[in-house]
Amino acid sequence: LVQKTMKRELKMLQQLRHENIVEFQESFIHKGNLFLVFEYVEKNLLEVLEEMPDGLPPKLIKSFTYQICKALDYMHKNNMIHRDIKPENLLIDENLNLKLCDFGFARKVKLDITNNNIDEMTDYVATRWYRSPELLLSGGIYGPYVDYWAVGCIMGELADGNPMFPGENETDQINCIIKVLGNLPEELVNMYYKNPLYEGKKLLHVTKPETLERRYIDKLGPVAIDFMKGLLRMDPNKRLNGETVFKHKYFSCFMKDEENNAKKKAENKDNENKNKEIEKEKNNNEVLIKEKKEIK
Repeated sequence: LVQKTMKRELKMLQQLRHENIVEFQESFIHKGNLFLVFEYVEKNLLEVLEEMPDGLPPKLIKSFTYQICKALDYMHKNNMIHRDIKPENLLIDENLNLKLCDFGFARKVKLDITNNNIDEMTDYVATRWYRSPELLLSGGIYGPYVDYWAVGCIMGELADGNPMFPGENETDQINCIIKVLGNLPEELVNMYYKNPLYEGKKLLHVTKPETLERRYIDKLGPVAIDFMKGLLRMDPNKRLNGETVFKHKYFSCFMKDEENNAKKKAENKDNENKNKEIEKEKNNNEVLIKEKKEIK
């Protein structure tokens, strides 16, 4: 199983090239074992949390969240799901650049019109605390939006240093989610009672959930909390994902920077092309002058 997971990871890594994904350098076999070699990155996000047990500054939370979303957007555009987003799998270098790693559970997907994978997948993938409701309940029918749910969970953990939904088992995990976000929508309730894993277990019902606002009001601003709520929508098709993530005002400062950088690149390209045209014209003129002299 370990060798199979490593081979799957190797196949994924050979296709991934992004500034927010750990750089794969080489692989080799020694005494029958497959070894993967990566760039060196100083620490992971869990270690950063251990250094700041009461949570990170809001600007740093925003920066790390943005970088995770950039890596996921790249993966999803290439029809890949990571399926194990958690602090241990997010590497941080000395310049606070974030790199997504550990692709042992990653998988290529073919999505249907509901944005779920056409083929059933195992539901025993992501570390329990970061599993989305559909991952816990659907019995293998889910899509790439499970990754964005995990990002929402990590945002909360970065804010106060505590896991958002620290369930002790699958049933308790669902209960932890309900206690904070409220009751499951009807479709997920039906999944719960159809799933043999929860047979004979009554679903928790709450009248006054804690809410994300109450829990993080002293740690995050209203825009950040609104963004987190978008990532933690129970219905995966209503969850922030892809372009909708980057259009949210939480990331407006980064998008302005990207627009400015793109504008500068375009201007530099135009100037480069103009300089090439000038050089070409100059060379042509020199050739004409030389030809005229030779005719004389």
